[in-house]
Amino acid sequence: MGKISKGIPVRTVGLDLGDRFSQVMVLDADGEVIEESRVATKESALRQRFSGCPRMRIALETGTHSPWVSRVLEDCGHEVVVANSRKLRLIYENPSKDDRVDALYLARVARLDPALLSPVEHRGPGAQKDLAILRSRDALVAARTQLINHARGLVKSVGGRLPACSSPAFAKKVLGSLPESVQPGLLPVVEMVASINDRIKALERRLEVLARESYPETKLLRQVVSVGPLTSLAFVLTIQEPGRFPKSRTVGAFLGLVPARKKSGDSDPQMRITRHGDPLLRRLLVNSAHYILGPFGPDSDLRRFGVKMASHGGKNAKKRAIIAVARKLAVLLHHLWRCAEVYEPLYQQTHKESRRGKVA
Repeated sequence: MGKISKGIPVRTVGLDLGDRFSQVMVLDADGEVIEESRVATKESALRQRFSGCPRMRIALETGTHSPWVSRVLEDCGHEVVVANSRKLRLIYENPSKDDRVDALYLARVARLDPALLSPVEHRGPGAQKDLAILRSRDALVAARTQLINHARGLVKSVGGRLPACSSPAFAKKVLGSLPESVQPGLLPVVEMVASINDRIKALERRLEVLARESYPETKLLRQVVSVGPLTSLAFVLTIQEPGRFPKSRTVGAFLGLVPARKKSGDSDPQMRITRHGDPLLRRLLVNSAHYILGPFGPDSDLRRFGVKMASHGGKNAKKRAIIAVARKLAVLLHHLWRCAEVYEPLYQQTHKESRRGKVA
């Protein structure tokens, strides 16, 4: 989004986006409502309403339509503030919630202090288009998992059991194991799983080419074992610009991999991670952490840290270790990208020995 101007603007607009129509509330410099209307959530209608107007500050919430709407409004010459919907308790906990009230709250807060809206910056149309390929692959993987679970459950309901196998091998492996009584219902499911496998492979090949040709910085991230083209590409497309984070350690909080806090007085309970940020990238980082701590993970500082953490703290220690390794992995990837460094898996061990040598 464009830079937020200081001071109270001449006019402030609260725009509550709907799927078909959006509510518009306009305030003057004194905070009085001077317009209350609706506009179709279409580019042509938005341009007709907001083109040619004096520059205004327009506040809207993050959502399905917010990326393209914010670009249209900026193109019309306005200052656009995209509010983080997860931070707006004033709106989502309001007992009298409706579109008009939401738009009015957005306008009033944006008029006085836009920082209270925790404004976010949407990625550009190019990155959004490339990220759509990653999200489509993720949707296909989820659909395949649902179909496979359906098939296994249906076979169990008639006293059978399908052989254990990986998802890509499922369609070929189970064909000869389907009970005759459920074959009419399950054969189309198995065929669909095979078709989805082909679509997933095609998207993965496309993503590998995209990472290699359009995002060469992913090569820096793939130095880390367990980080492949999908994770590295998702990281680059989500972070967009490493300079957004002056300190690499803040990336973990941005991706929701740090525990939430609810401290009050002497009470400071241990809570789950916040789960803020992009869920797809967070899931990919957690999968990478599983590999790092798994039986095939090579020796590295990350693995040693995770193994040490998992060995203390009871039955939930392994889960906490995986999240902690995923968080450290995010920090490491950002550092490698920002500094363009060569990855040393045992950096701490190597430098500890060199320091001992100097002391000796």
